[in-house]
Amino acid sequence: MTGHGEPPEGPPPPENPSGGEDEYRSLVFDESFVRAAQLQEFSAQERMGAHARAVRSLPRRGTRRRSRAAIALVVLITLAFATAVYMGFRSPYPTPVGRDAEPLRTTVVPLAPRGPVPGGAPDSLLADGPAATFRTGASGINLPPVRRTENFSDSQVTSALSTVKDYLVESSLDPDVITGGVVRPVGRLLDPDQTSQFEASVNSPADDGVHSATGWLVRFDPAQVELADPDIRVHGTLSYADAGSDTLEVVSDHTFTYALRPAVSGPHQADEASLFTVRRVLHFLLDREDLRLHRLEVRSAYVQAGPQSCSADMAGALRPLLAGERADTRGPHGTDPYATGQPAAALCGTLAVSSPSPGSLPRGPDAARSPRNRP
Repeated sequence: MTGHGEPPEGPPPPENPSGGEDEYRSLVFDESFVRAAQLQEFSAQERMGAHARAVRSLPRRGTRRRSRAAIALVVLITLAFATAVYMGFRSPYPTPVGRDAEPLRTTVVPLAPRGPVPGGAPDSLLADGPAATFRTGASGINLPPVRRTENFSDSQVTSALSTVKDYLVESSLDPDVITGGVVRPVGRLLDPDQTSQFEASVNSPADDGVHSATGWLVRFDPAQVELADPDIRVHGTLSYADAGSDTLEVVSDHTFTYALRPAVSGPHQADEASLFTVRRVLHFLLDREDLRLHRLEVRSAYVQAGPQSCSADMAGALRPLLAGERADTRGPHGTDPYATGQPAAALCGTLAVSSPSPGSLPRGPDAARSPRNRP
């Protein structure tokens, strides 16, 4: 019997073959791992307290970093917004300066015939008279070739001319305005600064160069005359030019020929019509706000109309002389240079009818030139 021998499988392996703490090297945590830990063990003294937990949670460093980043982002967005608002107030582009419309200045001149007013059938008078080559109605108000100006584009110039044409159509060709006493179609096209003057002119007209209704529109007394033919003959020109960096000036120069007859009940005689002619030279101003809102300012109106007597009061309505009538021998109302207030426009001319071709009619300023000359 032998003593204890080596087990068959050989001697047991040493407890620490490599010696020291090398076998725990893979379990040693470096400083960065410790700082990133989410749990921390309480100390022995802290664990002696009642119901003390073994570990406590640490705040997440990544969460703090994200919170700081979010705060920084909010601050940057706020600063960017504040900068944008500040730069908006300090914009290098000029802000359009508000401009108040000035009162309309009006001159209305009656044209007195030298003899009795010729009469006839309305179609014959229009076909054979001085307006025979004129176009009918709005077709006689033609827009000139449109070119951009220094301060306004093609489309803006077109908008200005279209607004002026609408004004001429409403104030010179609309039967409800001419003989019906309607004024709204004209008033709605005016700059609001001129509304009060316009309303005063049509409600309480005065021959003072400021409150004459016939400076704003063509109007006849429906109790005295009516249209003998709805076809109104028109010929004239439109021109435009810059009146400043923010204002466009348009000048219209048109002659309107109406066939009129007495406003009487019952049948009319075929040859009782007569022609009445109105030449209107109007100066308009339109700023960018006017272009946007389809409105205008009428700066001045120079009107010649006849046949009328020189003494006719035309502040509220034109006073046509009809077929066979003569002008009275009285001259225009007297003007007192010593009177205070707005002087009366005591003017009169002689009606000398010719038969010009459309090309020989007086034309307004050329579209390429600034329309500075006033009649």
